[in-house]
Amino acid sequence: MAYRLEPGLWLAATPAGAYRALSQQQPDKAVSFLRAIMRRPATPKLDEQMLIDLCGLPFVEALALLERVQQAGWVEGFTEPREEPQGSFDCLLPQILPELSSSRRALLADPQGFYVTTTGFPHEAAEELAALSAAVGILHERNTWLLQGNLRLNTSAWAVVDAAGNSRIGFWPLYVDSHRFVLTLGEMPMFNHPNMVKLAWVLFRHYGVRCVAPNTN
Repeated sequence: MAYRLEPGLWLAATPAGAYRALSQQQPDKAVSFLRAIMRRPATPKLDEQMLIDLCGLPFVEALALLERVQQAGWVEGFTEPREEPQGSFDCLLPQILPELSSSRRALLADPQGFYVTTTGFPHEAAEELAALSAAVGILHERNTWLLQGNLRLNTSAWAVVDAAGNSRIGFWPLYVDSHRFVLTLGEMPMFNHPNMVKLAWVLFRHYGVRCVAPNTN
């Protein structure tokens, strides 16, 4: 079956695609493609040259990669361009994170065990959770091969669960180039929310390597 580009569309990551871009420490071609989209200050207008630039592959291979990530539900097309969230990093994160937790309690911590931002957790608990999340991040990286290789568990999340197996506190390692963070959420995650895309966009804007704005003419 021959694939073709649909004209007049701007390409964006879905919430699932944004999480995929953040959750992989060692990016494959699909993750590199998703990250290339998230590095741009606005959604790129999809044409042959833009697809080649985003994928870093010859057009036929890039088109096949686009089809694969589309089938996985990681990208979608819009008839109008969309821009990255506007505002300072410190102001945007407290607005974005609550929507990712069913209890609206969320915390983003760095590898040193300090929280970048937190919402819904008391200050003392936030400090301790940030330290715990750093330990979880190290534990995850030490056991990635066991979990994703030997056991074939395609997940990077860790959780404290109740007797019924429901998450009470969950930890999700996130990667932006060489930077590692851990997202801590109270109760159930709400990752199928537009704010997951906003989170990825803001993190790549602040910590990742930037790309120039696409030509949308």
